[in-house]
Amino acid sequence: MTTETITSRHVRTAEESPRLGGLGLFTVLLAAALPLIDFFIVNVALPSIGADLSASESVLELVVAGYGLAYAVLLVLGGRLGDLFGRRRLFLGGMAAFGLTSLACGLAPTAWTLVAARVAQGAASAAMLPQVLATIQSTTTGSRRAKAMSLYGATAGLSMVAGQILGGVLVSADLWGTGWRSAFLVNVPVVVVGLVLAARAVPETRARRPEPLDGPGTVLLAASLLALLAPLTEGRAAGWPLWTWLSLAAFPLLAAAFYTVERRADRAGRTPLVPPSLFALVSLRRGLVLILPFSIGFSGFMFVIAVALQKGAGLGPVQAGLALFPLAVTFLVTSIAGPRLINRFGTRVVTAGALIQGVGLTLMVLAAWRDWPDLGLVTLLPGGAIAGVGQALQLPVIFRIVLSEVPPARAGVGSGVMVTTQQSALALGVATLGTLFLSLTPTLGMRDALIVTLLVQLATVALTGLLSLRLPRTVG
Repeated sequence: MTTETITSRHVRTAEESPRLGGLGLFTVLLAAALPLIDFFIVNVALPSIGADLSASESVLELVVAGYGLAYAVLLVLGGRLGDLFGRRRLFLGGMAAFGLTSLACGLAPTAWTLVAARVAQGAASAAMLPQVLATIQSTTTGSRRAKAMSLYGATAGLSMVAGQILGGVLVSADLWGTGWRSAFLVNVPVVVVGLVLAARAVPETRARRPEPLDGPGTVLLAASLLALLAPLTEGRAAGWPLWTWLSLAAFPLLAAAFYTVERRADRAGRTPLVPPSLFALVSLRRGLVLILPFSIGFSGFMFVIAVALQKGAGLGPVQAGLALFPLAVTFLVTSIAGPRLINRFGTRVVTAGALIQGVGLTLMVLAAWRDWPDLGLVTLLPGGAIAGVGQALQLPVIFRIVLSEVPPARAGVGSGVMVTTQQSALALGVATLGTLFLSLTPTLGMRDALIVTLLVQLATVALTGLLSLRLPRTVG
C-alpha cells in the first residue's frame, strides 16, 4: 500500500467524521451549565419557597434531594441511551424536557407539585448532560479535545458558584412579582435559544455497534444509589426513622449485586450498563476516586456557606451570593490558563491546586473565627479568591484525566459514569457536611459549627491532594 493511499484514506476518514465547531461547543457547554446551576440555585431560594408555599423543612429538603436523586440515578442510563439512539437526539429531547420541567417548577402551585417537577427536571438533566461529554469525545481529537475538556471543567466549576449568585440576585430582584419562581423560569428562554443553536450546530453521533439496554444493571444501579442517597439526604429532616437505617444497610448488598451482574455480562461478551472492564483504564479509575472528595467538599461548602451567611450573618440573598463572587472570578481566570499549565507541569497541577485551595479555606476559617457575624464580600474576599484559584487547577484537569483514555465508542458510558460519580458526590456533600453543620449549630452556635465544617472540608482537600500524587504524570 502506497503512502498516497494511506494519506488519502486518513483524509477521507477525517472528512467523514463529524466535527464539533465553535458554535456547537458553545451550545453543549451552555447545556452543561444548566443542570449544575439548578442544583445550586435553590440553596438561596429555599427560605422564600418555604414562606410562599408553606413548606416544612422536610419538604424543602425534598425540593433539593428529589432533583439530585433523579439526576444521579439516571445519568448512566442517559449516556447509554445516547450511544444507542444518537447523542444529538437525546441532547435535544433532554434539553426540551428540561425547559418544560423548569416551567413546571416556576408555576408550581404547591410544595408537593414543586417536588414532583424537580424530580422530572432531574430526569431531564440526566438525559441531556451525558451527551455533552460524549459529543465532545466523539467529535474532537488532540489539542481541540484538550481545550474543549478544559472548557467543560471550567464551565462545571463556574456553574456551581454562579448558580448560588444568580439565585440570590433573581430572588431579590422579584422580577414582575415572580420572587423565587424566576430562579426556574429563567431557564425557559435559555433553553429555547439552546435548542435553536443545537439544531444547527451539534452533529449527530452514536456508538457504531449499539448494544441493547442492560435491564438488570439499570435496576440495580438505581436501587443502589437510592439506598445510599435517599436516607442521607432525608434522614436528618425526617428524624432518622427505621427506613433510613434499613436503606443504608441494604446499600452494600445492592452494590455487590450490581457489580456481580455487570461483571458476568462483561465476561459473556455483552455490554453492561457500567462495564467493569472500563475500570481497567488507570486514568479513569484514579480520576473517579479523586472526584469524590473534591465534589463532596465543594457542594458541602456551597450549602453551608449559604445557610451561615443568611441565617447567621443576617445577609440577604444577593449579599450572600455576592460573597462568593471573588471565588467565581478567580476560578474563571485560572481555568483559562489551565491547559497551558497542564501541558507544562502535567497532573502535578492538581496537587498544587489542592494546596492553594487549602490555603484559601484556612483564610476563610480565620475570617469566620475573627469577624463573626460580620462576614461578607470584604472579609471572605482573600480566602475565596485563593480557594477559587485552587479549585480551577483541579476540577477541569480531573475531568480531562477521567475521559482521556475512553474510546469514542464508549464515550456515552464513560461520560455517564463520570457525571454520576460527580453528582452522587455533590449530593453526599450536601447530606454529610450539611447535616454536620445543622446538627452542631444548636450546641456549638453557628460560628463554631461553620468553623468545624470548614475544617472537615479542609480534610477532604488534603485527601484530594494526596490522591492526586497517584495520577499519571501526563494527560492524554
